[in-house]
Amino acid sequence: MQTRRCFLRFAATAAALPLASRAGFAADYPTRPVRIIVGYPAGGTADIVSRVLAQWLSECLGQQFVVENRPGAGGNLGTEAVVTAAPDGHTLLMADPSATIGAAAYDKLNFNFIRDIAPVASIGRIPLVMLVNPSFPAKTVAEFISYAKAHPSKINMASGGTGTITHIGGELFMMMTGVKLLHVPYRGAQFITGLLGGQVDVVFGILTASLSQIKAGGLRALAVTTAARSAALPDVPAVGEFVPGFEASSWGGICAPKSTPVEIITKLNKEINAGLADPQIMARLTDLGNTLVPGTPGDFGKFIADDTAKWAKVVKTMGIKLN
Repeated sequence: MQTRRCFLRFAATAAALPLASRAGFAADYPTRPVRIIVGYPAGGTADIVSRVLAQWLSECLGQQFVVENRPGAGGNLGTEAVVTAAPDGHTLLMADPSATIGAAAYDKLNFNFIRDIAPVASIGRIPLVMLVNPSFPAKTVAEFISYAKAHPSKINMASGGTGTITHIGGELFMMMTGVKLLHVPYRGAQFITGLLGGQVDVVFGILTASLSQIKAGGLRALAVTTAARSAALPDVPAVGEFVPGFEASSWGGICAPKSTPVEIITKLNKEINAGLADPQIMARLTDLGNTLVPGTPGDFGKFIADDTAKWAKVVKTMGIKLN
């Protein structure tokens, strides 16, 4: 069924093209398998989203799109593999906030993310959620802020690692509220286990990874970190209802090496947006907690620039440095 939908859309597009360009269109990109590089191990949200997208693009563009996991250095190994690849559209990156945070937090990188990548298509945003153990005294964000101010540097805030969105989202909260929390970095999603066990007090976790524990009562959700409430937790307020202007989300989108031909970027963008509009793909991605955000490469490029500037301010203000 999906293959037929792709074929019908392709046929309609081709019929509208002049004959001279139609032959070039048919023989054009991709001419061999395409790699989508993910800077994290298999099984995480970025990996799953990439595999959903790869299946769609494989069926629509007639070549295999293969997910390749390149974990390490906070996602930088994967990013570097893409920015140094040939700019022919056959090596793509599943980008996420590690790229925009790392641009400000790392003293030395072998690349400049904004300079060395070409935005292709935004996929979606996933909220963080401010979580505490049910035994924690505060039941609202306002109560948490009051308690934290009365106990400066006594509350442990865990994250999935220094420089991750789960860390920097918490740093933004500290910057905007004036509270002082003690950061405890974990490796990956293990920080949720620390919160469940009572070893730490609060986390700003990605909603997808914590939703089942919230619904089971193992964790208390004080607020989501998006500008508005999340459909996944409609009764949970947004942090911005207590801290005006607060917003911190995980996100994902496809990028290519700089100088990738605009025709290739345009073609990929069109197919990805079509996938985001497909009911089956839409359902699979929203089930992962995504709010889908289709748009042009220019839209995605502006978002990347704005996100980089936002986290650069937090990194500078809070004195965060990564090696």
